[in-house]
Amino acid sequence: MRITRYTDYSVRVLIYLGVKNDGALATIQEIADSYGISKNHLMKVVHDLQQRGYIDTIRGKHGGLRLRLPPEQINIGRVIRETEEDKALVECFGADNGCVITPFCDLKHVLARAQEAFFQVLDGYTLADMLEDEHRPGLARTLGINGIPVVAE
Repeated sequence: MRITRYTDYSVRVLIYLGVKNDGALATIQEIADSYGISKNHLMKVVHDLQQRGYIDTIRGKHGGLRLRLPPEQINIGRVIRETEEDKALVECFGADNGCVITPFCDLKHVLARAQEAFFQVLDGYTLADMLEDEHRPGLARTLGINGIPVVAE
């Protein structure tokens, strides 16, 4: 299964905020610059993450973003399920199925089992798992968090 760019960006925002999780606020521009992605793309992602209860957005001159929940409470499988709008791997998963062999084909069932296995693996991880102590300094350095310049590794 391939996740959308939207879901990828959603998880990246959460990782960034998890690394920065020192009480300091982050801005959308700061996150966009760290990842080398469009601020406009992130605006919708951030709004969605805020609506879903993963992050807080503080308005104003000294505003920004921060995690609303501890990283241990943010399940990666749940985030991906919520941000992936179309989880149909093949046409027969959808309501507008026009495949003529559907009544006789077991591929739908095989792919449904594979997709469920994919999500079961993701359900075993939280944002905290993505922020393991051994990787945190490298993530902070690469993303330019805490005044450390962005470095391509």
